[in-house]
Amino acid sequence: MRLPTSVHTSRPWRIHEIAGDFTVEDVWALPTPGGPDDLVWLVRQIAEGISSGVKGDDFVSRVLFAVRWKLGELLGWDTAATGPGARTASLRDRLPADLREGPRGPDLGTSPFTSLYLRDDEWAAEMGNKTVHAVMHIGWVPDGSGGYRGRMAVLVKPNGLLGAVYMAGIKPFRYVGVYPALMRSIGREWQASAAARRPVR
Repeated sequence: MRLPTSVHTSRPWRIHEIAGDFTVEDVWALPTPGGPDDLVWLVRQIAEGISSGVKGDDFVSRVLFAVRWKLGELLGWDTAATGPGARTASLRDRLPADLREGPRGPDLGTSPFTSLYLRDDEWAAEMGNKTVHAVMHIGWVPDGSGGYRGRMAVLVKPNGLLGAVYMAGIKPFRYVGVYPALMRSIGREWQASAAARRPVR
């Protein structure tokens, strides 16, 4: 379920200290009901999906991603010279000492994402290319019924006019094809790992 931006901005996430010049593009409630300490499982699941290149569970989502990466290849959007630390500074450079010296989060392999920091209730990873510098923020929040669930926010900083046009152009495709398939995939994998998360008695 898509949520109002305010449910992300109203919480005291540490990402606010680091990405204050980014815009909150989307906020989603993830289909991941769990207990207070289950963020580690969600981070592991998402990280494994990113590292393996999983982009969703249906034809539309796979086609959209294939088209996007082909365009990036043809137009030079996704080269190493356009990512954080090259074209723009990495947000790692902005981290306060406690986050910089604390857990960074999982290795995301050859994917465009790099972990920034990991806490008990939040994880952030960044990616960048010629069009946008973006952050994926995963929070772990009470669900109002005694349990917890994941929440995903996407923060973006478009690179000039090209980035602004790109973000506006892909918005319908994200909502129609990408996000619905991603939510189904996350929910299905979360249910499949339920037995492993259950404490041994």
